Amino acid sequence: MSSTLSVLVTGASGYIGSCLLDILLDSPHTVYSMVRRPKQFKKSFARKHSIRYGDTNNYKSLVTALKGIDIAFYFIHSLAEGDDFIESEKLSAINFVKAAEENNVKRIIYLGGLFDDSQKLSLHLQSRNAVGDIIRNSSILSITFRASIIIGAGSLSYELIRNLTERLPIMITPKWVRVKAQPISIKDVLRYLSDSILLPIKQKMIFEIGGSDVVSYSDIMQEYAKQRGLYRIILPVPVLSPKISSLWLSLFTPLYAKIGKKLIQSIKSNTIVKNSDKTHDYFSFKTLNISDSIKFALDQEESDFFKSHWASSYSSSNYQDNWIENTEGNKLIYIKKIIFNVPIIDSFFPIQVIGGKNGWYFANWIWYLRGIVDVFLGGPGAIRGRKHSKNLTEGDFLDWWRVVVFNPPFQLRLYAEMKLPGRAWLDFSLKKLTETQTEVYISAIFEPKGLFGRIYWYSLYPIHFFIFTGLLNKIKILAYRVSRE
Repeated sequence: MSSTLSVLVTGASGYIGSCLLDILLDSPHTVYSMVRRPKQFKKSFARKHSIRYGDTNNYKSLVTALKGIDIAFYFIHSLAEGDDFIESEKLSAINFVKAAEENNVKRIIYLGGLFDDSQKLSLHLQSRNAVGDIIRNSSILSITFRASIIIGAGSLSYELIRNLTERLPIMITPKWVRVKAQPISIKDVLRYLSDSILLPIKQKMIFEIGGSDVVSYSDIMQEYAKQRGLYRIILPVPVLSPKISSLWLSLFTPLYAKIGKKLIQSIKSNTIVKNSDKTHDYFSFKTLNISDSIKFALDQEESDFFKSHWASSYSSSNYQDNWIENTEGNKLIYIKKIIFNVPIIDSFFPIQVIGGKNGWYFANWIWYLRGIVDVFLGGPGAIRGRKHSKNLTEGDFLDWWRVVVFNPPFQLRLYAEMKLPGRAWLDFSLKKLTETQTEVYISAIFEPKGLFGRIYWYSLYPIHFFIFTGLLNKIKILAYRVSRE
């Protein structure tokens, strides 16, 4: 097989698909993504590449999308409600395989779930297994990976574990927390997938993949808590059924309750790799243990956060203006925006000179009072001011803040060095709409530590609303003045 191939990633707007796509775009292969909404995906995925329209319910679109493709990754799954979703999943796979055969695709690579075939499977796992069977029964060479829990920021299983551990200091948990699994880092999953493109095989293959540790869900929660500096008490109760577990989940992680219901129903038996020898024969690298997997997920999330720029990503995200429940991993985000009929350079200037002797433009008494409280708590307060009245550089102090991003005229991000039950940032991001019109965002970003951190965040909602509204209006007035000078 040639070392340079045409590769199609389906489900590219999903977690696995988008992560793999980002890696493959750095490879020598010609890479395409297939999505149902190309225009929307183009806005949300930062890197430029060829995007193809494809809908598994539209056979003609699949034939067009697969034209000239050598390798196809199949990551199309649904966690939808209804008794017919398995048939819908099977029909999607049948259409895709048929279109791939028509285009003489050389290889299909599929990621499914690891399961114990001696146990009755949940509908979710039945669907995954049925799709794998359809792919393997085609005339095309295929590789099927069966993975246990995937540890990575964005993985549904990981996000459920994270949310429960972050929110609850004491957990009276269902019996499924004692089920054993072999969690695998997203880093290792992506390596398996990318290495499989040129893997020398002569027949259809199934590989069971997992990390180097076999642990319970309770163990994963405790390891996560340890790395986040949280003390958690987990008390398993054997009488809670999966159905009751779903209700329990909806109380504490409402954003994930609907999807979590499907996942919990799948946690009936251990998901442990039984046939590791075959995997090791073809893949020589060693997978991460649970501790390193969680550390990688947290580090990656931190790295991605510091690369983010709200003004460029806001329109393609799920962030809501003036809403306290926006989240980015562990971080809670409150965003407020306003449009200035002022050039972007003039709009940024009042932001660049904020703080110190210039003050914070609106409700200075609140900022001053918070500074006094911080001094009593052992923090720097507002007495440091700023080094220069007009200029800033990354690393400068600014009252009780530290400048972590200074990218004029687009962004100023400040890290709070005050005493807090967590970590906090204040972000100003600007987006040029026209030569004389600018969209300005102000964001409070908070990473709470434990339950008290969350209570602290929610208690600040009225203050954030009051201050941010006044602050943006004041910056707008100052920007108009600058533009007229």
